[in-house]
Amino acid sequence: MGNINIEACYEKYSPMIFRRCLGILKNEDDALEAAQDVFVKLLDHRSRLHDQFLSSLLYTIATNTCLNRLRTRRRTVSQDPQTLMPAVDDPEFERVEAGMVIDSILSSESESTRAICFMYFVDGMTLREIKQLSGLSISGVRKRLLAFKSRASQKLEGGQL
Repeated sequence: MGNINIEACYEKYSPMIFRRCLGILKNEDDALEAAQDVFVKLLDHRSRLHDQFLSSLLYTIATNTCLNRLRTRRRTVSQDPQTLMPAVDDPEFERVEAGMVIDSILSSESESTRAICFMYFVDGMTLREIKQLSGLSISGVRKRLLAFKSRASQKLEGGQL
């Protein structure tokens, strides 16, 4: 344990982490900050980690870090009265509204389920790829996705958003 060379890790994985963060956050500045946060977390916990499956760990940390940033951003926006009523001609409104619905559906899910959903539905990853990153079996990934779909359908049909 604790045999991670942070500088070498940064050199090797920072482009992958930045691409992941940019893909989720859609903003270069936010993606750079989130990627930096990933490596700060790695630095904080390096004594308990080893370099086996490090890329998978970093990918998961990046996903969770970005999802947490999106959740925080949504909370901040929803508390600002100016943002409650968007301009009628705002072309981004539908995209933002859809994102808020998705966030509402995902908010009650565990971090691992949110990450799996993001990998499958947003990144278009296969069950086998998600298996490799999550450490679950393919049937475990499939069960999580099916259970999530069921819960999401119930929320949408029941107007529980």
